[in-house]
Amino acid sequence: MKFQRNGSAWTLEHDGKILLECGESAPLLYVGCGKETVDMYRGNYKIEDYVVERRPLAVKDIQETETGAELDFGELAISLSIEGDCAVLAFQQKNPAINRFWFRVKAETDEFCYGCGEQMSYFNLRGRRFPLWTSEPGVGRDKTTYVTWRADVEDRAGGDYFNTYFPQPTYLSSRHYYLHVDSTAYADFDFRNPDFHELQIWEVPASIRIEAAPTFVELLRKESAFFGRQPELPDWIYNGLIIGVQGGNERSFGLMEKTLEHGIKVSGVWCQDWCGKRITSFGKRLQWDWRANEEMYPGLANEIEKLHQRGIKFLGYINPYLVNDGELYRQGKEADVFAKKADGSEYLVDFGEFDCAIPDLTDTKAYEWFKNEVIKKHSLDIGIDGWMADFGEYLPTDDLVLSSGKSPMVEHNHWPALWAKCNYDALAETGKLGEVVYFMRAGGTGNQKYCTLMWEGDQSVDFSIHDGLASVVCGALSLGMTGCGLTHSDIGGYTSQYGNKRTKEVFLRWAEMAAFTAVMRTHECNRPEENFQYYDDEDCMVRLARLVDVYTMLKPYIKALVHENCTEGIPVQRPLFLHNEDDPRCYEIQYQYLLGPDLLAAPVYLAEQTEWPVYLPEGEWVHLWTGKTYGKGDHTVPAALGDTPVFYKKDSKYAELFAEIGKKHGRA
Repeated sequence: MKFQRNGSAWTLEHDGKILLECGESAPLLYVGCGKETVDMYRGNYKIEDYVVERRPLAVKDIQETETGAELDFGELAISLSIEGDCAVLAFQQKNPAINRFWFRVKAETDEFCYGCGEQMSYFNLRGRRFPLWTSEPGVGRDKTTYVTWRADVEDRAGGDYFNTYFPQPTYLSSRHYYLHVDSTAYADFDFRNPDFHELQIWEVPASIRIEAAPTFVELLRKESAFFGRQPELPDWIYNGLIIGVQGGNERSFGLMEKTLEHGIKVSGVWCQDWCGKRITSFGKRLQWDWRANEEMYPGLANEIEKLHQRGIKFLGYINPYLVNDGELYRQGKEADVFAKKADGSEYLVDFGEFDCAIPDLTDTKAYEWFKNEVIKKHSLDIGIDGWMADFGEYLPTDDLVLSSGKSPMVEHNHWPALWAKCNYDALAETGKLGEVVYFMRAGGTGNQKYCTLMWEGDQSVDFSIHDGLASVVCGALSLGMTGCGLTHSDIGGYTSQYGNKRTKEVFLRWAEMAAFTAVMRTHECNRPEENFQYYDDEDCMVRLARLVDVYTMLKPYIKALVHENCTEGIPVQRPLFLHNEDDPRCYEIQYQYLLGPDLLAAPVYLAEQTEWPVYLPEGEWVHLWTGKTYGKGDHTVPAALGDTPVFYKKDSKYAELFAEIGKKHGRA
């Protein structure tokens, strides 16, 4: 990085290319004032802004230093510090009235940008703007579809292409740098202008960090070193399928036995309703009181021990809210750990026909209470091996008072990271890191270090592009560019509404893809009785047993990738350009991915396909299922149900393992 001054103008350059430019005809900064309106309904947010004033700032004084420069813009100042390939701009706000901030980064017309947390619709961000606010992403997420229209009309819950559980003010550029804004306020990153990217933040951020590297692999190493890296997954994960079942001891463990009898290897039994259930118009929901329900799961600790003796793990469910008719709510109220309104009264959030209190995770007492009295006492102490650490995106912004003293508009995007850390600390303090896994959907800056595993959330049970199978590929790739390289999804999707029902084909196509990810886990979805379930279909169980066996055979390879994510920050699922930087086509592909450097997967994400188009980068690639070798270019390959296109590098050091899988489960 190099600071260049020319009178009152200046630039920040890397390898002779301008990243930041500031001068009379090219303002770097705009500031102003705005007044937002925020309407939240069950995790769905409608946010509008009225900009009262926006004005460019000109630099008034420049003092060069040994490490960069001190830049005075009147209403704020920047301390620019450069060390090698990294530049940090630290901001000092002088005018307290400023609550809107715009920052411009030099762009190129052929540039690609990735990241901004988890983006489910578009991997390349260029040409669009992305509001960054954690929320329910919506049902359908496509304003042209019937499902999205119905969700909007009936529940204000249709969503759009930019809605996400995991927003983060960080992006990676094909110009070999990443940029991170140190702020958890509402942000809007706009990549539509051919000449610059404009980053809007609803406060003056603490800093902006720009770091470059000669290769994308090295860039991700640097980015992940800055954010922190996810710990490795427990070894038991790779031993089979985590089956999502529910309904109590008899039904859940009975379905486990049926699964095992059909030759499907099971690593864990995930019973989200271990805490009890309640019925709503949406479908079966849980009793949000995070302790074993003795009526449905009597003697659960003993049942878990029996599973352990068979080498099978048990997983549950928790989230950072407590329903106001539960026992833990009563204990929390007595301990005075819940967030309140400005008048001191209790703040309850509507989660869809039931109300919950918010343990104030910004308060040390509340944080410790939830970690010790809920997570440790009721999950870890009875032997639970993992859980879905759900939600995190619901923190309301109106009339909420937090112990931190910060505005909920600033804490909202920070909340998922606090929730992740609460789970992480519970494991670290009990020595369970590396043994227990929790998976989250909500996230933001900080989740990288404190979240053992992400999952893609509540996709629709279909082939829709913006909310079905295709969206989880895009989501995994974008998270990987933001420092979270361990992801997975609900096999078959979750959300079934407005006549949208899961089919056998959707389930199996999803399972095909999941066999080539870090974790395989099923979900019965929100309306189990109305949707296809693998355990009701003999043929499906045969097919699923084959796919799970493929996954378990890949254990040494996937385990090595997970280790690399932990030590180097290189994601398990990778965009093609990560290892093919000189191939322009690889920058445009968002529905294929590399599983590590040596496997390429092109999931079939549309219905009724028997063949599928694939692009292969440089090298000799062996089709896993037929053993046929292909070279660089576009190909159409067989893709019968069960055989999503997968290729391996002919010269891979794991070629013998891949060939063994192909010999056992291929069609040659």
